[in-house]
Amino acid sequence: LYRIPAYLCVGFGKMLGASFTVRGKENIQRNHGGVVLMNHQSALDLIVLAKLWPIMGRSTVVAKKEVLYMFPFGMASWLWGTLFIDRQNRDSARNAINKEAIAITEKQAKLLFFPEGTRGSGDKLLAFKKGSFHVAIESQAYIQPVVISKYHFLKSNAKIFNRGENIIKILPEISCAGLTKEDIPALMEQVQQLMQHEYELLSEESLAINNLSEVH
Repeated sequence: LYRIPAYLCVGFGKMLGASFTVRGKENIQRNHGGVVLMNHQSALDLIVLAKLWPIMGRSTVVAKKEVLYMFPFGMASWLWGTLFIDRQNRDSARNAINKEAIAITEKQAKLLFFPEGTRGSGDKLLAFKKGSFHVAIESQAYIQPVVISKYHFLKSNAKIFNRGENIIKILPEISCAGLTKEDIPALMEQVQQLMQHEYELLSEESLAINNLSEVH
């Protein structure tokens, strides 16, 4: 069922002139579940998810409930089984995530989070939240970082949207086997530094591909 909305989202992205190249497919392991972490820039990230779905296999995205009302992406994300959470109700959100986390081990599913918690469009990723790391530790799961180059083609403040080539890179998994809650701060720092480094490299490459120069 997820293939239909995924196909529509990719098609919508092409209409807008936003194309994505996926790298690192060889880093995906389908014989176990895991926690997938992806940097968050705009509602267009749902096009990225649509590109990843056929590659990742069984996956559930954790997103704030407001996404549900963003047409056409909200309907598409609902159709492919996104877990919408109310961030104002922490107990409800935590219980919903914990239920999905069971599928990581029982059904070899992948649970995808935006660890920044909100959209960022700068040169630096926003500070990561702890929630996804708690899930990974409690499940003793693998963490799979996925980094998307900066959307240079999108200037939200000026309401400018240009055609652009973008890069999605799937990084090697990081094992959480044997780690405890006490290891979360160090794990968060490790993953954030890794993703930040890759984000800078991919964003520079994206600038060159699109023949752009960054203006600060």
